[in-house]
Amino acid sequence: MAEVVSLMDIDEDDNHQKQNNSQKLNKGKGLVTAADTKPTPWVEKYRPQSLADVAAHRDIVDTIDRLTSENRLPHLLLYGPPGTGKTSTILAVARKLYGSQYRNMILELNASDDRGIDVVRQQIQDFASTQSFSFGAKSSVKLILLDEADAMTKDAQFALRRVIEKYTKNTRFALICNHVNKIIPALQSRCTRFRFAPLDPIHVTERLKHVIQAERLDVPDCGLAALVRLSNGDMRKALNILQSTHMASQKITEEAVYLCTGNPLPKDIEQISYWLLNESFAESFKRVSETKTRKGLALIDIVREVTMFVFKIKMPSDVRVQLINDLADIEYRLSFGCNDKLQLGSLIAIFTKARSSLVAAVK
Repeated sequence: MAEVVSLMDIDEDDNHQKQNNSQKLNKGKGLVTAADTKPTPWVEKYRPQSLADVAAHRDIVDTIDRLTSENRLPHLLLYGPPGTGKTSTILAVARKLYGSQYRNMILELNASDDRGIDVVRQQIQDFASTQSFSFGAKSSVKLILLDEADAMTKDAQFALRRVIEKYTKNTRFALICNHVNKIIPALQSRCTRFRFAPLDPIHVTERLKHVIQAERLDVPDCGLAALVRLSNGDMRKALNILQSTHMASQKITEEAVYLCTGNPLPKDIEQISYWLLNESFAESFKRVSETKTRKGLALIDIVREVTMFVFKIKMPSDVRVQLINDLADIEYRLSFGCNDKLQLGSLIAIFTKARSSLVAAVK
């Protein structure tokens, strides 16, 4: 009897142990799902997954799409300003070629990785020389993606020339850079070049509207226009400004966008320009200094915005040319960390000089 009781106790202990284990597993699963729903930056969350999703440059994307479909993809060199869709386009091509297994078929090296001559001779050459397996009906060529290729040393670029020629049969190279003049001519001639220009405001607006709708944000037209204006054709910058403004304010108005980024508001620039063109030197210096301190504006931002304002207002061409030239000199000096007060004095002085030229032109 004692033996039977002890056996029953053992069974109960086993059941308790199983229940505890299952509870731990369930807890573990709950933790995994919580980690999966972790907030991600909108730049990555809304990165185009296919060539059809790429916001702009339809002529370039359609050409690459056609070459991919016909299995005639050449070596590619994509260049242009940041945030214009170069990396997204290549990753979309990789997804189209290899499907869900694309990570196994591409070697992606960024500027953060070591990409000296040793990496070209070992890592890149090893990946290019091994035989690949086709995961789809399309093609078995592998893809080597060299992001920020203009940061590669000249020696590494020279070593890459021979590697590209030697393994063309089963490997394609995609070079991405901001400054094409930093890529040696020998590499440029081996690739088909595509220039990604800054995005058109229409395309930036369309993509931002898609994100605003998906995230259910409150963005009036003035706020959307401010986002597009400050992005300067950089989609990544536009999404980052949108997300940071959303964190700071529930309603993304024009003022909220400018305050979040630290840029001077258009009405402030109009006011500063009015003082520069109409007030005396001492009065202008006092008022601009007060506004700059009160609103926390950087003088270099004021100079840049005032320069754009000078392009819009009506004045004789010779006066405008001299004024823009002097403003460019001030911006150049500010970029080297010159004294703000001295440069503010210089800014007011060049406008005082321009006013004298305008008065002389009227007479």
